[in-house]
Amino acid sequence: MATSFSATLPLHGSQENRLLLPPIRLAPLPSSFLGSTRSLTIPSSRRLYHAHAARRSPVVGVQEVVKEKKVTNSLLITKEEGLVLYEDMILGRSFEDMCAQMYYRGKMFGFVHLYNGQEAVSTGFIKLLTQSDSVVSTYRDHVHALSKGVSARAVMSELFGKVTGCCRGQGGSMHMFSKEHNMLGGFAFIGEGIPVATGAAFTSKYKREVLKQDCEDVTVAFFGDGTCNNGQFYECLNMAALYKLPIIFVVENNLWAIGMSHLRSTSDPEIWKKGPAFGMPGVHVDGMDVLKVREVAKEAVMRARRGEGPTLVECETYRFRGHSLADPDELRDAAEKAKYAARDPITALKKYLVENKLASEGELKTIEKKIDELVEEAVEFADASPQPGRSQLLENVFADPKGFGIGPDGRYRCEDPKFTEGTAQV
Repeated sequence: MATSFSATLPLHGSQENRLLLPPIRLAPLPSSFLGSTRSLTIPSSRRLYHAHAARRSPVVGVQEVVKEKKVTNSLLITKEEGLVLYEDMILGRSFEDMCAQMYYRGKMFGFVHLYNGQEAVSTGFIKLLTQSDSVVSTYRDHVHALSKGVSARAVMSELFGKVTGCCRGQGGSMHMFSKEHNMLGGFAFIGEGIPVATGAAFTSKYKREVLKQDCEDVTVAFFGDGTCNNGQFYECLNMAALYKLPIIFVVENNLWAIGMSHLRSTSDPEIWKKGPAFGMPGVHVDGMDVLKVREVAKEAVMRARRGEGPTLVECETYRFRGHSLADPDELRDAAEKAKYAARDPITALKKYLVENKLASEGELKTIEKKIDELVEEAVEFADASPQPGRSQLLENVFADPKGFGIGPDGRYRCEDPKFTEGTAQV
């Protein structure tokens, strides 16, 4: 039986399907891709869909979903689910706002890339995962780590470069990693996390099919629109489709690659179409709407767990700050920024919860107060935590612990006063 997902977009998972399924075509609309609500139209096919008539699948916001669901008198989420989503999004936003304060106070160093505005994507996907599922991120990784369960203390301490950080202060802003939570890292260079994610998905398939272990783990790879013109992206799409790996490729298309507009740098800006080209579903969803993201994520994750292979999901979103805290954000048009600020995903979810009587204003304010206190405490903890010792400098650098980094006496060479002078005997 075709799932709701497969009815929305053809699953080009086999040669047979490629021959039988009708092509995806875009309904002609006057609006541009930038912030559009362009519809996807699937021609009907009696042989495959039977009762499924051709239909449109518009990308809509929470407000439109509210109207639709009021008519059918059914809700997209329960109260418990809604409060979990809201708390996670508030945590991400409050944490990043605090990071900006700490950066400008000189508590953080290097480049710090904030996630404000994109919370619906992280929350919509990661809160559906289990702890054994894997997440691979980018340099904009703080909120992905938080959504996956890494504590605010551990993430903030890592940003402060303290030994209590999730990488003991050696990773910093762009390299959040937690083995316990299967957060497989943020990656500073675009595209380099996608092969790692593909390898993690291959591990899950190998455990299940070769080692005969009970393994339904999936991997979610997050990356931006700028990455989609890089070779690793295409190589991994091909490999994932070829081996039917349990992976979801999530494009956080915030429309700008640093200061380069997505529309100027890509011959075909609709990234989702690259999925069917490699034999997997491709979906374009409103990344400012956590409920729409979550519905798409549900089906993509279920497909992966069932062994039906990868999915490419393009989430059209927007970052509310510059590329990094060192970016004055002067290249984007003020009207464009205001347009997306008016579609704040947290405000939209709050409205949905209140209007549908899933939560009261008081309950939501209690969550906001709780998160404010949590983030404040994380800052205090990070600030009071110790700096890494010099002896930690060469740890996790050399595969052989008795190699270059440790002398014959068992002490780290970096502790030799002559080491930094360049005169130590090696």
